[in-house]
Amino acid sequence: GNIVQYDDWGGANQQWQLVRVDGGGNPDPDPTTPPPSGEYTNPVVWQDFADVEVIRVDDTYYMTASTMHYSPGAPILRSYDLVNWEFAGHAVPRLEFGSKYDLSGARGYVRGIWASTLNYRRSNGTYYWAGCIDFSQTHMYTSQSVEGPWTKHATLPCYYDAGLLFDDDDTPYVAYGNGTISVAQLSADGRSQVRAQQVFQTPSSVGTLEGARFYKRNGNYYIWLTRPANGQYVLRSTNGPFGPYEMRQVLLDLPGPISGGGVPHQGGLVQTQNGDWYYMAFVDAYPGGRMPALAPITWTGDGWPQLQTVNGRWAVNYPRPNLPAPPRVVKPLTGVDTFAGTTLGPQWEWNHNPDNSRWSVNDGLRLSTATVTNDLYNARNTLTHRIQGPTSTATIELDYSSMRDGDRSGLAMLRQSSAWVGVRRDNGSTRVVMTNGLTMDSNWNTTGTGTEVASAPVSGGRIWLRANADIRPGAGRQARFSYSTDGVNFTSFGPAFTLNNEWQFFMGYRFGIFNYATQALGGAVTVRRFELSTP
Repeated sequence: GNIVQYDDWGGANQQWQLVRVDGGGNPDPDPTTPPPSGEYTNPVVWQDFADVEVIRVDDTYYMTASTMHYSPGAPILRSYDLVNWEFAGHAVPRLEFGSKYDLSGARGYVRGIWASTLNYRRSNGTYYWAGCIDFSQTHMYTSQSVEGPWTKHATLPCYYDAGLLFDDDDTPYVAYGNGTISVAQLSADGRSQVRAQQVFQTPSSVGTLEGARFYKRNGNYYIWLTRPANGQYVLRSTNGPFGPYEMRQVLLDLPGPISGGGVPHQGGLVQTQNGDWYYMAFVDAYPGGRMPALAPITWTGDGWPQLQTVNGRWAVNYPRPNLPAPPRVVKPLTGVDTFAGTTLGPQWEWNHNPDNSRWSVNDGLRLSTATVTNDLYNARNTLTHRIQGPTSTATIELDYSSMRDGDRSGLAMLRQSSAWVGVRRDNGSTRVVMTNGLTMDSNWNTTGTGTEVASAPVSGGRIWLRANADIRPGAGRQARFSYSTDGVNFTSFGPAFTLNNEWQFFMGYRFGIFNYATQALGGAVTVRRFELSTP
């Protein structure tokens, strides 16, 4: 019989692929599969995951990231080789930090979950996540499994850009701060602060250091810090967690692996089970967001970390980490979701907290209108999915037969400058439309609710909507919309939409699936299928 072996194939988003081999171990011929190169390609994840932290638990790696106003928050990805990643869960089930995160009268755009920290405590088999919300308080959540359930564990003082360390004696410490770097010792149960003190003041010649990650190696303590958005520094103490610390520069103005993108920075370090060290940073690459990139780290004889560069830059390709074959195939970051079962997969996040009484999943995603508004940025229950770079296409199959007059439903390119293709029902008839010119100002207040730029009558209750996005920085940054009434033949629709590449919104563009009312609640749509494909 056939034997299954693991091979991998290249590209910006490498995924494991099953290759059928005959009894002699020779792959069945497949001219579309390039030979394995023994290298990986940066960015290892071409989706928007910023402020990452990577940890290893035995033979498994986990990565967390910032999500701002999206809910659930603090996604966790899983990998067995540091290169191929899958969605695993979220550490924050709901943004329970005030009504603005519910989009009910107030809005939490660009607030919420910033550089947070994830670690695993072997003594009690528990994962800990912590993040400071709204510069106010640090909220800690815990779970026995990254998939959850995650529960609120403690409320602590604000540890800005926190890095959590469990010391050899199991004492929890947090490194944190902006410019002024401090270390806090937590109680054994992690529910209160025992002690906190400043351990370092960033010299004015460096500017700002933040984004702390906290490590211990060979008895020395290291605080890994970013100088946004072009540098990385490290502090070292040979005299315990409270210092004193001395500083070294790790990288500054280093060319990165994404053409037109920024300098890799922030993120954190991880040691493999074979003893090797790697640095997972992110690369500013708007309009798509901030993309994780991986590079090897070595250590000098006197105990300082050094980044391995190629020709003076963070390389596009490095040798693959020397790790055992994965125990299974990770689920690709692209593909089809038919919304089977009764829960959403961890690849999905809502724009602010959803109204859970207005949506359901069961062989299709049913979205009942949750808001009466003429402003998509005020509409609850917009479901978002990250865009796969460098270019990708999202297609939804939409059953609009239960829409009511005044309802608007569709697929958006969602950011502070947005556009969408969708169905609007007015006076008993339906049209497919493209709308652009949805805008927010620098305080994230709506300044434009959109202008209809294309329209065609539709009937029959079912339509396929498609958005193709080129999120390469420095490229044309174009999104293009189309629709189909049979799921096979697609009609290009409306003008190309130029994606905004300013960084201030922090999060990159996402595909957004929405359904809102402009007159009265009561209508609904069902999304039968979502597909994310490349190119």
